[in-house]
Amino acid sequence: MPSNISIEGSKILRVPKTMDVEALKQRLNGAGQGHLLQFWDSLSSEEQTAFFNELSHMNFEEINGFFETAMQSLKHVADKIDDLLEPLPADVCGSVTRTDHQKQQEYTATGLQAIGSSSVAVLLLAGGQGTRLGVGYPKGMYNVDLPSAKTLYQLQAERILKVQENAKEHTGKSCEVPWYIMTSEHTKEPTRQFFASHNYFGLKESNVVLFEQNLLPCIGFDGKIFLANPHKVALAPDGNGGLYRALRSSIVLADMERRGIQYVHVYCVDNILVKMADPLFLGFCINKGANCGAKVVEKGFPTEAVGVVCKVEGKYQVVEYSEITLPTAEKRNSDGRLTFNAGNICNHFFTMDFLKMVSDPSQESQLKHHVAKKKIPHVNAAGEQMKPNEPNGIKMEKFVFDVFHFTTTFAVWEVLREEEFSPLKNADGAAKDTPTTCRSDLYNLHRSWLQRAGATFTHNDGSPIPPIASSNSSNAGAGDSQRTCEEFNEIVCEVSPLVSYGGEGLDTIVHGKSFLPPVCMERDGAGKVKVTNGTS
Repeated sequence: MPSNISIEGSKILRVPKTMDVEALKQRLNGAGQGHLLQFWDSLSSEEQTAFFNELSHMNFEEINGFFETAMQSLKHVADKIDDLLEPLPADVCGSVTRTDHQKQQEYTATGLQAIGSSSVAVLLLAGGQGTRLGVGYPKGMYNVDLPSAKTLYQLQAERILKVQENAKEHTGKSCEVPWYIMTSEHTKEPTRQFFASHNYFGLKESNVVLFEQNLLPCIGFDGKIFLANPHKVALAPDGNGGLYRALRSSIVLADMERRGIQYVHVYCVDNILVKMADPLFLGFCINKGANCGAKVVEKGFPTEAVGVVCKVEGKYQVVEYSEITLPTAEKRNSDGRLTFNAGNICNHFFTMDFLKMVSDPSQESQLKHHVAKKKIPHVNAAGEQMKPNEPNGIKMEKFVFDVFHFTTTFAVWEVLREEEFSPLKNADGAAKDTPTTCRSDLYNLHRSWLQRAGATFTHNDGSPIPPIASSNSSNAGAGDSQRTCEEFNEIVCEVSPLVSYGGEGLDTIVHGKSFLPPVCMERDGAGKVKVTNGTS
């Protein structure tokens, strides 16, 4: 390997043989960023070397261009785009509640066939540090206090193991679903150590591939890049839409091609109910001939703070709730459903060809940065650490769904929120998306699985607990929903992903049986299912 090449994780970096500080100063001055070297003479030789290498790898002309475009977008942040919106065409849409059982089985069989041929990968967006949760480690390592004490990472790893098992049973072929995990600078090493210390939760180490998203400088409203300290630029991750640039600058695309991957399922780490490589979703998208797809949930109410998948000037897009007016948000179809009702849950399908296309510089460079005004800590000209009380600059990021506008063969699959979407965003005490709500949603889902498989639940005195109402039930009234929800908040029920991926296979275990909560279902090392309930 040449002396000016080094490998950092999955990235290949070119390290200058010598430090030409004068040339760097000229480049910075030409870009209007000369202030970044204002503390150079006070730095140690080690700090100078590290800082020189950091600055040498930055394209300041490109960064300045990002800033100019970002500031222009801020001028239009209050603009509404109602007149440009179009509902999703009916022929690209499908729904778990409006698709008959036989068709769902056909989609699932198609998905299992693809998984069974080892042509499916899952790609996890896991750059978040859990700041809003109040923890100092990657969100995937979080345990919401289930009886099993499983973390988000473990739940997801075990779902991959189970879907591989289901695909083998369907096809008769052993298969592998590689798991690509995009981390950030701050989460990569803790994530690597976590997986290694848990023996990759039963997955092959070679099938868990970590790679790192890129960072962008934080910039003041005057266009000047902030310094985090005298020898380091203030940086922030470039958003989950940085995936496409990260794929290009890492080994991931090449690794996918080497494995023969044809389809990629992309999702966010914080959804405790996520179904990785969901055969039904995969099969639907494949059946549609789509090169890009999105899983959505129906908006709960017009003003729900969730992005909506729709069309804008003929192109597919996710429109934020703040970009449309209330009258547009409240529009309804003749069946009473909201016209713009497809709530985005960051759960996507891509063909390999599409992923390669959007990761190409000619396409990725067309993705616009979303801009957020932030309170950015930095050092001032006197070298003092500043923690502003008001926004003093911007952070720029791209979103993973920004590539939707490149597709002409799109597919949208609507799922039930209570079955597939419960994000972990906030610490307990917040109104929603907390460890408590995630835990409760998982319990409710698993209880519904056992109910459908023919099980019943009882109170301590032996009296039956009424079954929870399903969103699919046409005779479940509003009063019933409130009552059964209150009843079921008392019940703890956890089914290991190793026992069931989506509720299948439970009837032979639980049909006709009664259970006293808490109920926990796990599989032992020999593959035998063990059920504990009550005090047993």
